[in-house]
Amino acid sequence: MRLRGRVAVVTGASRGAGRGIARVLGEEGATVYVTGRSTRAGGSPTGRPETIEDTAEEVTARGGTGIPVRCDHTDDAQVRALFDRVRAEQGRLDLLVSNAWGGYEREVRIEPCWTLDPAHLDLMLAAGLRAHLLTVQRAAPLLTDTRGGLVVLTTWAVGEPYHGNLYYDVAKTAINRIPVGLAEELRPYGVTAVAVSPGWMHTELMDLTPEQAAQTESTEFVGRAVAALAADPDVRRHSGSVRTVVELAAEYGFTDVNGRPTSGFWEQYARDLGKEHVSGTEC
Repeated sequence: MRLRGRVAVVTGASRGAGRGIARVLGEEGATVYVTGRSTRAGGSPTGRPETIEDTAEEVTARGGTGIPVRCDHTDDAQVRALFDRVRAEQGRLDLLVSNAWGGYEREVRIEPCWTLDPAHLDLMLAAGLRAHLLTVQRAAPLLTDTRGGLVVLTTWAVGEPYHGNLYYDVAKTAINRIPVGLAEELRPYGVTAVAVSPGWMHTELMDLTPEQAAQTESTEFVGRAVAALAADPDVRRHSGSVRTVVELAAEYGFTDVNGRPTSGFWEQYARDLGKEHVSGTEC
């Protein structure tokens, strides 16, 4: 229960990485505000059955306190209201996990740029890059008042190698730049900012064979990475960087829920690049 007494906000937590992160934070004793657009009363914009209430209940069942808050992170008024509520109810914010990302509402295909649909770009920018920026911007006053906190942005560690989808490559590269600026602006307040990249995760959206599933990471693997960072008294050394989950697993000594320290995803990625290994800044 390393995070007992800590207050966290995890955005986009009705499913996927956000849900896995919230679960682990609950297991560590944190109070977790679980945000997203999917609720029991209003349903999901994507038609999925998972809800923020489901995630919040799992957080509480694991030993933390889960608080569901419906929030569309593309809407400035809703984002402001979220952090106003956290301030009113808790008076502090120790951990922000900015995870909401609308770019996967459509399949990200490897295809020539001239065949891409600009509507998909709009999703990646509005419900991805802009949502991240808006969320950290509205959380910043509470983080700076609290001092000593942590901002984690979930991402994909694109770098020199081209992803293959121009929209995705540019959007994720821009997101990976956010911790650089945040590290500079929040350093005087003792707040750390880092981007964390999982590998190929087995989420609720994926129908995989057992062989395929064996090559994936669970959504709680990235949750363990976030928890390790949040519990590290010297986490500032990571500020402004992009780190893969397997890098953090090696550093902090945690494994995935199946006991493995890695799915082998990044090792295969390194082999494809002709390297012995890759770091978060190279991927």
